[in-house]
Amino acid sequence: MSLNKSNRRIRLKSRPDGMPDEGTWELNRAAIRSPDANEILVKVSYVSIDPAMRGWISDQESYLPPVAIGETMRALAIGQVLESQHEAYQTGDFVSGMFGVQEYATLQPDASVAVIDPQLAALTTQLGVLGMPGMTAYFGLLDVGQPKQGETLLVSGAAGAVGALVGQIGRLQGCRVVGVAGGREKCEFLTDVLGFDDAIDYKAEKDLGAALGRACPEGIDIFFDNVGGDLLEATLFHLSHRARVVICGAISQYNCADSVSAQINYIPILYRSARLEGFVVLDYMPRYGEAVEALSGWLSEDLICPHEDVREGIEKFPQTLNALFSGKNFGKLILKLDTAE
Repeated sequence: MSLNKSNRRIRLKSRPDGMPDEGTWELNRAAIRSPDANEILVKVSYVSIDPAMRGWISDQESYLPPVAIGETMRALAIGQVLESQHEAYQTGDFVSGMFGVQEYATLQPDASVAVIDPQLAALTTQLGVLGMPGMTAYFGLLDVGQPKQGETLLVSGAAGAVGALVGQIGRLQGCRVVGVAGGREKCEFLTDVLGFDDAIDYKAEKDLGAALGRACPEGIDIFFDNVGGDLLEATLFHLSHRARVVICGAISQYNCADSVSAQINYIPILYRSARLEGFVVLDYMPRYGEAVEALSGWLSEDLICPHEDVREGIEKFPQTLNALFSGKNFGKLILKLDTAE
């Protein structure tokens, strides 16, 4: 196949100290490489913008090796196969995988590159509800949180991609769901649209502990935490007996120069016989099919509501990523690369 276009890609230029800035990234052009044996060429349409990206560009220990200086930024994305030299993938297939922040990706597919059905749901929804956020919410709540009918579930970052789904799945399990988000508009969205029982606007509260006490007077049975920091610390004092704290993320700390130094007071966990457990959704990859089946069923029955925040243009990647950390996104954040559509 002859391609006259070049491939625009975002490469890591330097490791940030705090919030990534313009010096962190480089918009680079390169030739589009035709696939060799057992490779495919993918035109990338949508890129998932995730909090984990901040950790991937740090040199601190993590569950994946850091993105190297000069390397294309790692990202989960969806696109269409333009050319295939691999028997499992056909030209025209829609696929999802770690294609990176680039307009074209030539690669040898591994087990994470999946053919997807564009008729199942919108491509953006397959990056959200049926993508990594959906897998994270499903397994994090059901496997780690283990909700029971009538329990109180508190969700931080509740208006984000994962938090919004956790709350909705919690409602389906019969929980009383309280969300924490920043701003009146987001809190009203949680209660009026997504069906949360209550919402706390952390930006309007001077005393988070008091706000948690009002919203969860009988204690918190499950805390699904995407934020960390002061909110996590305050929540520990409102846990019920044998509560479960699901550590999914710590977005409030990702841009701190010394985020690993944050301290947790373990005394409330001890006194309440509570359990605090972190998890990485990639560990559940063999079971993704189970989650997709359940989530797509709930989608088709209108039991869960997808909510996406789609930005356009590869050159907008730096500010789009930073929107996650400044609370300027509303729902699952996605970057559309093919703006000609």
